[in-house]
Amino acid sequence: MNSKKTVERQTGVALWRQIADLIRLAISNGEYDKTGMVPPEMMLAGQFGVNRHTVRSALAALAEEGLVQAIQGRGTMVRRKERLSFPISRRTRFSQGLSDQTREIEARLLAHAVVPATGEIAAGLGIPAGAHCLEMEALSSADGRPVSCSTSYFPQARFPGMAEHFAQLGSITKAFAAQGLADYVRISTELVARHADANELSLLRLSPGAIVIEATAINADPDGIPVQFARTRFAADRVKLKIET
Repeated sequence: MNSKKTVERQTGVALWRQIADLIRLAISNGEYDKTGMVPPEMMLAGQFGVNRHTVRSALAALAEEGLVQAIQGRGTMVRRKERLSFPISRRTRFSQGLSDQTREIEARLLAHAVVPATGEIAAGLGIPAGAHCLEMEALSSADGRPVSCSTSYFPQARFPGMAEHFAQLGSITKAFAAQGLADYVRISTELVARHADANELSLLRLSPGAIVIEATAINADPDGIPVQFARTRFAADRVKLKIET
């Protein structure tokens, strides 16, 4: 891993958080696979030009995420966990995408409300700005471990019972089917990686500095009419997105 140049002061981002990000990236890149151990605190402190307390704060955050574990007398061990592979394709479905990788999949409704469509959402759904749409917050887990949280919007006039059906069935696909839409397709997906905000840290059980991959997607019925505008935030250390064409 690089030296002091990789840590920037006076950026508004705490040094321990920058170091945690760099160690997380090194783990993801397999830099510690040979020994299975993170370098000693003194070595990391020297590499980054910080004191050991700052390094300890970074390692403590990674331990909370489950990425590393302190072993008495040995140091800090990497707890490598295989990330789930989630396909992004024309017919992206959460349950189908992870069904062969996990034992139990759950999608839970957190909140819902009827709200006026803003410019971006209205454009995505092809409805007038200010028109009523259903906003729905959900949390998806695999084997009891949160992997994504989402905010979805649906045309209220066409899918008035979306929240109730989703709460009962635990599936967007089944909720659509219950309202007469048997099939739908993905027409666009935009991806961006960023630090998780406070709400995402809480929902996904992440430590400060953790990265999420945000997927902004629009789904449409077979006639090309948009039916869902969604922002899904995936825990980057638990899920990798696979683009399928």
